[in-house]
Amino acid sequence: MLLPSEIEAKSLIPAIRALLAKKLIKQYQLKEENVAKLLGITQAAVSNYIRGTRGDVELISKLGSVQDITKMIDDISCDLAEDKAYTPSTMAKFIELCNYMRYTLIICDVHHSMESHIDEQICEQCKITLIGTRL
Repeated sequence: MLLPSEIEAKSLIPAIRALLAKKLIKQYQLKEENVAKLLGITQAAVSNYIRGTRGDVELISKLGSVQDITKMIDDISCDLAEDKAYTPSTMAKFIELCNYMRYTLIICDVHHSMESHIDEQICEQCKITLIGTRL
């Protein structure tokens, strides 16, 4: 059984990095090397995100089609382009984005695609916990 943090680390965070890398290169004309430094990853990882050979392409597309996520990606990429990668404000935006994917249960959809045999009782308890932390 995968824990929510594992799902974030294995799928959601790479998808976020892919969206950010694409935005920073296309909209802000940053070089792959600069994007890599801002995201704390290698230039090769950035290149793979841009080419679509790293990260779940379907998940990246799905996240990119959610208006709230797109807005958060826009805000974060603007901060990163202004060299505010390691500020409390930018970090708070990253956390808010991860929390959004928990509270809206996007994380559950990803989990089901990774482990289709999940016990529904566990699933329901997890949903209560995820949504309950929002209150």
